[in-house]
Amino acid sequence: MDFKDQIKLLSERVIKLKENTQTEEATKTAFIMPFLQTLGYDVFDPTEVVPEYTCDLGIKKGEKIDYAIHKDGQPIILIECKHWKEDLTSHNGQLFRYFHVSNARFGILTNGIIYRFYTDLVEKNKMDEKPFFEFNMEKYRESQVDKLREFHKSYFDVDTILNTASELKFTNEIRNAIDREINNPSDEFVKYFARPIYPGRFNDVVMGQFRAIVKQAFVQYTNDYINERLKSAISADTVVENKVDKTEQGADVAATSDEAEKIEDNRIVTTEEELQGFYIVRSILYPEVDDINRVQYRDTMSYFGILLDDNNRNRSVACISIVQISISKLATWRNGDRNTCLNHWTIFTSIRMKS
Repeated sequence: MDFKDQIKLLSERVIKLKENTQTEEATKTAFIMPFLQTLGYDVFDPTEVVPEYTCDLGIKKGEKIDYAIHKDGQPIILIECKHWKEDLTSHNGQLFRYFHVSNARFGILTNGIIYRFYTDLVEKNKMDEKPFFEFNMEKYRESQVDKLREFHKSYFDVDTILNTASELKFTNEIRNAIDREINNPSDEFVKYFARPIYPGRFNDVVMGQFRAIVKQAFVQYTNDYINERLKSAISADTVVENKVDKTEQGADVAATSDEAEKIEDNRIVTTEEELQGFYIVRSILYPEVDDINRVQYRDTMSYFGILLDDNNRNRSVACISIVQISISKLATWRNGDRNTCLNHWTIFTSIRMKS
């Protein structure tokens, strides 16, 4: 089974079992040990995955960390575990102390859902305060799975990971800074854009006005960017629509032997709102799917389905039901299982998507 499929199955397991996982030990058994197995490590080999690994801290003897992954008899990754409901932010101090007295180059702080990866980019043998990589089992991107694969036993290489760790860390921090500034622009951020167009003094009133203007400008820019993405998805849709047309023509020929089926097919009308929803879903999936033409739609009397690889059995992406002429409800689910709903959006024709 491909590594991405293994992570997907484990993600589904975590979502299904977490409410019944009541203790830290249960979290280790149900979530963290299977995660280490997925990374190719033998959790039943105490020379490879060492439970309760001893990390003596100065005069304090017998201090233990939950797991240490060994290679050639030396620890390479330290793992500190918490219950899945625990907020990890307040627990990195313990891993920090263990990291300092160990030869391991990487530390993982996890609650079985979120995995935070640390190393010593700033100062040698001193764990950084912030992780260079974070993986969320409930919500992840395909590119993050590719990064996680570097920690697989078969691909693990310290130099390779360290070469990309710095870039990952700073990229994430810059993205977080951008998010903060867009949602709540600082004075420096506002002045950066306002100074070239406003020669006057920046008192509190002026700052308040430009703060709102800058925030609105970024909203408009984001909407324009989404619209451009939609246009790209629509322009790439020509081949898909031609394929759908040919399929419908073939269905008409086959239906001559079954008048009842032909009448039902004729009653199916694909509305403009449904097509808009289809284009929006395609734009959302555009960065994650290698060929956007794999995403197609299938209209029926009861629902309008959006499929991956034209497979309704286990590749269903979304279902759209029209509520009003200008508003649609969109639901997405995992592996075609409609009992495992992931997200709901209210889609407006003005491309205001998530509510």
